[in-house]
Amino acid sequence: MSNTHAPNAEPHPSIFYPYKVYPVEPLPSQIDSNTRQEVLIVGAGPVGLATALDLARFGVASRIIEAERQVSHGSRAIVLTRRSMQILQMLGCDQAFVEKGLSWSMGRSYYRGQEVYQMQMPHSEHERFGPGTNIQQQYIEQFLVEAAEKNPLIHIHWGHKVTGIQQSDSEATLTICDEDGEQEYRAPWVVAADGGRSTLRKLLKLRMEGEAYTGNFVIADIKADIKLPTERLCYFDPPWSPGNNVLVHREPEGIWRLDFRLPEGESPEHALKEEQLAERIHNILTMIGQEVPWQLDWATVYSASTKTLSDYQKQRVLFAGDAAHLLPIFGVRGANTGLQDANNLAWKLALHLQGIAGPELLRSYSTERVQAAREICEEAGKSTRFMSPPTRGARLLRDAVLSLSLTESFVRDLLHWRTSRPHRYYNSPLNSSTHTGHPLLGEVAPNVKLGDNQYLHDHMLAGFTVLIFLSEEKSEPELSQVCALQELENVSIHPILITGTHCEPGGLHHGSHIADQEGALFEHYDIRENSLLLIRPDQHISGIWQASDNEESPLQWIHQAIRNTLCLTPCGDQHVE
Repeated sequence: MSNTHAPNAEPHPSIFYPYKVYPVEPLPSQIDSNTRQEVLIVGAGPVGLATALDLARFGVASRIIEAERQVSHGSRAIVLTRRSMQILQMLGCDQAFVEKGLSWSMGRSYYRGQEVYQMQMPHSEHERFGPGTNIQQQYIEQFLVEAAEKNPLIHIHWGHKVTGIQQSDSEATLTICDEDGEQEYRAPWVVAADGGRSTLRKLLKLRMEGEAYTGNFVIADIKADIKLPTERLCYFDPPWSPGNNVLVHREPEGIWRLDFRLPEGESPEHALKEEQLAERIHNILTMIGQEVPWQLDWATVYSASTKTLSDYQKQRVLFAGDAAHLLPIFGVRGANTGLQDANNLAWKLALHLQGIAGPELLRSYSTERVQAAREICEEAGKSTRFMSPPTRGARLLRDAVLSLSLTESFVRDLLHWRTSRPHRYYNSPLNSSTHTGHPLLGEVAPNVKLGDNQYLHDHMLAGFTVLIFLSEEKSEPELSQVCALQELENVSIHPILITGTHCEPGGLHHGSHIADQEGALFEHYDIRENSLLLIRPDQHISGIWQASDNEESPLQWIHQAIRNTLCLTPCGDQHVE
């Protein structure tokens, strides 16, 4: 008798979120060869859904396999960074997040009742989104599911569990169970976005490198009328739990996240007992001066790790999100890093499937994102060692810093929690530049406000963007030819001509024209006139050309830079240190 899989069909309990149980839709027959060209995505969490939506931007169909029949139980990932919101805008579904989420930019740390550190996350009028947006993972997944359901290139199959995998040089074959039994399903590529307990990672016998930290933490979501602003609040050494710490975050719908470290040796089962949990929640509310009635919505226990696979590709399987790396929540890195994985992977996989790019472009997904994960693990490890000291010596050092912070300002920056940030691919082999020292090479292209509710990122379409900074005094003839580009090497090119106040572009281009009347674009990009910037489909700058740095014409340079980014010319060693 074949195996079957019947996930929970009862809605998860919640005092504020109405869970929907999705129907089980059978997988189609693969007699039709069209289904054999679809990407198979395992996991309908934020990373899997974002990957599907991003692939669809480039015309690539996908099919998502999800073992459960509902979105996430519990708030889990609750902070979306500005970069994540920018990615959601690319996917065309940011508005729902803006309307539901709570934007914030301030973090405060307290020690023995005294505020000892304040961190103002960078923000300016030129950013469409705030540094952080608090929103529960249920809503994150719901809004992404709703966007996916509207897209004819995406199909979600709830209640299907992967139980086996075989691979060849041209495809992967998954064994998939549902309530009626098993079947095999083939795909040219599989994206493993099936979370921290990834089934595909286990089936392929892959091990992560890195460190697992001692100490357990409880997350408890409560509904309460707490009169505090939307800020990240951290309390060290609370009187009711010496040596430990508490994090407090406001969420939508009157929900508050309480996150606290357990005393050494206490089991998760004991920590989640009703009376034990209630006592600690009462102690936290008393500590923050908010002794108000409350209701528990959800609670769980977790531990911190900084681990990553050394390679995110195993033949025809590509790993993303928690299936590829495990990161502590301090600094809101987990889902935000996963969304950057998805955004890096989707355009590369799409162009690879369409036969547009060289084979090394897809390999660059792993090299770029493994480098990012290793840097994040190093940063996250510092935060984790401060929040949860792994040794007696580390605890003594941490406690000494906290004691000094009461009176000495010079140690307070050691309390910085190193929040998640967009990675800079500064040494990617995909980069091309006549000015290698420019600080923007490999960075996400800065957003700039252009007018009433209009920003530069709004003008960046799927495909490559070329920013053309044109002098007021003269018009380079070959820059006019770049302005006319619509396609190179079978990929779409969208030129954006940026001129000063009095420069008339005439009929130079087929893209967008921005008159930079206040000089904000030239200033933010720290760029000279008569310059080009090549921006990848994931909004990272992969090339900079400046007229004074090279005799190569801008048209020759942009053609070569596109070929280099697509790995159609030798890209050198694809291993990124």
